Amino acid sequence: MKETTVDDCRLIELPRHHGAKGNLTEVENGKVAGFDTERVFFIYDIPGGASRGGHAHKTLRELIIAASGSFDVYVNDGKNERTFHINRPSQAVLLAAGVWEELRNFSSGAVALVMADRHYEPEDYIRNFEEFLDYKKQQ
Repeated sequence: MKETTVDDCRLIELPRHHGAKGNLTEVENGKVAGFDTERVFFIYDIPGGASRGGHAHKTLRELIIAASGSFDVYVNDGKNERTFHINRPSQAVLLAAGVWEELRNFSSGAVALVMADRHYEPEDYIRNFEEFLDYKKQQ
């Protein structure tokens, strides 16, 4: 597998359709993120000062959307790091496999919508940063 870096993660502006009755943002399977979605989940009711994530995936890719409120998506490839701030439902962060991820600085009432290209597989997770660094050295 190709070694992934923080440069493989990017901010995406999602299609936004504005009308007199409100806005609509769509994410069509396979088109926006470049993968078909196998799993969707929400992260919400995050206590003040808490972060989520704190892991890497060996193969899974994600599209993370700020469905409500705002938060930061921090990524680290073992050499470089980047932080994306998203604050509207028409923005998303595309996360590549093989990067450490953390969601931080949630605003009150924030909701993160996560679309993944694989079902939940515990063996795909690296939950310890030192183990992640060892994994990256082996790539």
